[in-house]
Amino acid sequence: MSDWQRVSTGNKWERRYGYSRAIRVGRGIVLGGAAPVDPDGSTHAPGDAGAQTTRCYEIIDQALSELGAKRTDITRVRLYITDIARHDEIGLAHRAFFGDHAPCMTMVEVSALISPDMLIEIEADAIAPAP
Repeated sequence: MSDWQRVSTGNKWERRYGYSRAIRVGRGIVLGGAAPVDPDGSTHAPGDAGAQTTRCYEIIDQALSELGAKRTDITRVRLYITDIARHDEIGLAHRAFFGDHAPCMTMVEVSALISPDMLIEIEADAIAPAP
């Protein structure tokens, strides 16, 4: 595991449950579920699915940057949302983040996330340039 690089945001769940935001092994990067959390630990933009989607992608983008990668290295995302009827505002925020880069995407409705005011959580996989 010496060739593993890990990124942590330091949020309360990472510390309490013992996980990393992202792990890079060689060119492969796996990003754990990014929830719409502000630096102070509060939920970003309660009730605004588009803004929460954007915040999740900001967290993902920061982790990628720390691992020497960028958003266009993302190959797959999984979006877990609490109300599938909000797919359009979430999908449009997704498109705004990626522009013409179109990774594979799965969007599924879930019954709840870790905090009741969170509307979305996003996981991602990437293949980065050689270290």
